[in-house]
Amino acid sequence: MGEIIRAPANLPAAGAEGPQQYLTFQLGGEMFAVGILNVKEIIEYGAVTEIPMVPRFIRGVINLRGSVVPVIDLSARFGGGATQVGRRTCIVIVELPENEDQQVIGVVVDAVSEVLEIPGSDIEAAPKFGARIRADFIHGMGKVKDRLSGGQSERFVIILNVARVLASEEISLLSRIAQDGNPVGPAAEAA
Repeated sequence: MGEIIRAPANLPAAGAEGPQQYLTFQLGGEMFAVGILNVKEIIEYGAVTEIPMVPRFIRGVINLRGSVVPVIDLSARFGGGATQVGRRTCIVIVELPENEDQQVIGVVVDAVSEVLEIPGSDIEAAPKFGARIRADFIHGMGKVKDRLSGGQSERFVIILNVARVLASEEISLLSRIAQDGNPVGPAAEAA
């Protein structure tokens, strides 16, 4: 408690002036986004090896060109049900700085949408209430033109704080709890 948590340098601050690029994707009928600088690649969903006794939001691992990469189900991570795999389901490979290394994690999403450029002035602070997911998982709310309305109206895209959502310490702790035989319930998974 009382320690200052700093966001990685490549994540823009809410309200920053310069435009930033974000990869948008669908998850449970909502539009989310992550900073494009964190995205390594997007791959088709398949060949995920399940691991016993881990929290339900850890889908398993994949072999990515000889490297073992953990795969997180974002829908389950946010406290919902497991993502139903469909023909547009894919895995977004995300890189996060961890000390001097890069941590690589796969994230299951319903469908990838597009890359959007959102000016910092169009990013609102994360809401304190009313969101389906923890407020600390949200970097901000990006205002974008709705293409379906011909750009006449705006909608919000939830910009995720990927460093917080995919925090290796928290995922590692939850995995250890599950491996020790203690039940990992919804309260612990939502932590």
